[in-house]
Amino acid sequence: MTSHAVLAAGWLDTGSLLSQYGVWAVLVVIFAETGVPIVGFFLPADTLLLPAGVLCAPSAGSTQLQLPLLMVCAAVGSLAGAQVGFLLGRRGGRIASTKGSNPRGQARIARAERLFTRYGHRRAVFLGRFIPVVRTLVHPAAGLLGMPTASFTLWQAAAGIAWSQSLVLAGYALGSTGARGLPYASVAIAVAVALGFLPPAWHSLRERRAARQLRNPPAAP
Repeated sequence: MTSHAVLAAGWLDTGSLLSQYGVWAVLVVIFAETGVPIVGFFLPADTLLLPAGVLCAPSAGSTQLQLPLLMVCAAVGSLAGAQVGFLLGRRGGRIASTKGSNPRGQARIARAERLFTRYGHRRAVFLGRFIPVVRTLVHPAAGLLGMPTASFTLWQAAAGIAWSQSLVLAGYALGSTGARGLPYASVAIAVAVALGFLPPAWHSLRERRAARQLRNPPAAP
């Protein structure tokens, strides 16, 4: 395995990240995952925040992290990353609008329009933070579509605080139960990731049900 592959594997290993870099790994990874689409898809945000919270508990041992500092790093990485992603998307939208013949840029704008048309700007920004993969796309999409900066900042801040702090505190609560709770850490991570997919799944189910009712209206009495 090459040195580059080893480095990449290390950045995907949450245990290695937290033991070597502590809370600073959380700051960097959350910032990149929420603000840099090129690399954000490959970074473990959900699976990093909860174990980091576990390591803040008194039973964490030699790798114990400081809870207040972790919460600050998670919040700063989350909010700053989203704002950078928004600015990158806005810049990309201006470039695409001046180069209308660029099919790749037009395709990105079309995908963003579908996402925000489906959920609305505010709900897309808020709910998108909790959905893996979408979390990396939603902030540049808001910039691409020209969402007002003040509105975006308000909603991404609310979503970023709710998402990052809830996962950190959930991990801390799990770690505070001592060794009895540690075997459930992987289950908690899986549940946290799965919960992120519930809002779009519910919305999609409602849309399909409404479409069926339009195609097959109830018979008149």
